[in-house]
Amino acid sequence: MTAGKAARLARIGTGGRYLVVPMDHGLTLGAVEGLVDLGSTVEAVASGGADAVLTQRGVADRVHPNVGGAGYVVHLNGSTDIGPDENDKRPTATVEDAIRAGGDAVSFHINVGSEYEPDQITQLSEVTSAAERYGLPVLTMAYARGHDVRDDDPAAFAEDLGHAVRLAEEVGSDLVKTAYSGSAETFERVVESTSLPVLIAGGSRGTDRETLEMVRGAMDAGARGVSMGRSVFQHEDPEAITAAVAAVVHDDTTVEDALRSAGLAVEA
Repeated sequence: MTAGKAARLARIGTGGRYLVVPMDHGLTLGAVEGLVDLGSTVEAVASGGADAVLTQRGVADRVHPNVGGAGYVVHLNGSTDIGPDENDKRPTATVEDAIRAGGDAVSFHINVGSEYEPDQITQLSEVTSAAERYGLPVLTMAYARGHDVRDDDPAAFAEDLGHAVRLAEEVGSDLVKTAYSGSAETFERVVESTSLPVLIAGGSRGTDRETLEMVRGAMDAGARGVSMGRSVFQHEDPEAITAAVAAVVHDDTTVEDALRSAGLAVEA
């Protein structure tokens, strides 16, 4: 690893662990709750302890004045939820665009098992090759999605997720994000499938306890952090939920202690 890549990885993580808050959903979902005043949300999650925030390049000027000491990841593809197929992620920027936008790293989404997988593998390989020339880390969002994905069976789903994260490593990624398989026991299979740091996605928002229990389970299974969007930026107190997640990711606290330390309700 080059000195430049190591330095940039340190900007988007802390001690080899990562709390990334993706807010690229404006492209996918539109100006939803939490993203209308993007600058205020960025400031809140950064104050809460996020290591990095992630957006599309076009809103970089709304990120930098508010991100404080947190890092910045630029996402390079996307799709909308009102288009023909949300799984058909198309390139939205290049590595060079991300550098011009002030990114410390780039991210790219691939749906392993979908009909779009072949094109997305090609596109990801082009991203990792270009990023390597600049010493820019690549976070690959590698999901198992398609007709043959076994998401109705947690153990089998973990195998499919393990295939997705291994693909990300084989194509040259530096970090990989994927779905949580539902338990620490099954997610161990995902983590052992790659030597890359594995981050879990948040998915749709649940209760604070459900969010933190998922984070705790992933960390117990060997994950190195989270990349959680809606569970954080659509929370009524983004700073507090970020602080609670940070307590689990960086301080190895229990769910109850994380809730208390962040001033959130501890009821089951």
